[in-house]
Amino acid sequence: MLKKTFLFLLLFNSLQLFSQSISKDLLLGKLQYEHEENFIKVAKEHASKTTFLNREVYTAFVRMHEAAKADGIELKIVSGARNFEAQKAIWDYKWKLFEELEPLERSKKILEFSSMPSTSRHHWGTDVDLNNLENSYFEEGKGKAEYEWLLNNAYKFGFHQVYTSKESGRTGYEEEKWHWSYLPLAGTYLEIYNRIINYGDITDFQGAYLAAAQKMISAYVNGIAPAPVPPARIASLLQEDQETPE
Repeated sequence: MLKKTFLFLLLFNSLQLFSQSISKDLLLGKLQYEHEENFIKVAKEHASKTTFLNREVYTAFVRMHEAAKADGIELKIVSGARNFEAQKAIWDYKWKLFEELEPLERSKKILEFSSMPSTSRHHWGTDVDLNNLENSYFEEGKGKAEYEWLLNNAYKFGFHQVYTSKESGRTGYEEEKWHWSYLPLAGTYLEIYNRIINYGDITDFQGAYLAAAQKMISAYVNGIAPAPVPPARIASLLQEDQETPE
């Protein structure tokens, strides 16, 4: 009993220390990633455009990329870390695109596939969009083979499709077969987001006042699919992968 209590306190204290190093600016995307020590520029061979990722996430992605390549599957990052300004540019474009709709319906339409600034997992540098941004691409031929490989193997490297079909009752964004999240970090970031971010922090863009009405935190930030395997198993698989000789 004492051992379990000690381990719990050790884990709790570790999480507290880790959370203290996670700023609101990071969670809200208000950073310039090229100036952040924990971020790294993705090599051209791994991305279709200039992008950054958290260093730990990129290391895990490179391992996954090499494993996929050995199986004849090519994985390419089409979008990685996106800060507040980048997300705001996407949001503002679509806000104008759907201007014929009333504000609440306009925001709902955008939220089918795009986040409000300050609510995107891409802010954290833990999530990647892979190969294509259309679900139909992954339903046949080359795209289907890539998606099936990811479903069968991505979890071994810590990655998880967070926006799956909504048939199970998941809330928030529509299914995104291209969006994969590195759970060992993103899971902790989400816990901290829920503790320190509120609707008063989601501001400074068109339609920001609708964040609470759309339940951005409860329905969208937390509208993710459960992990495919227990976190402890993911940690074990990552440890095994890191110990495997190159």
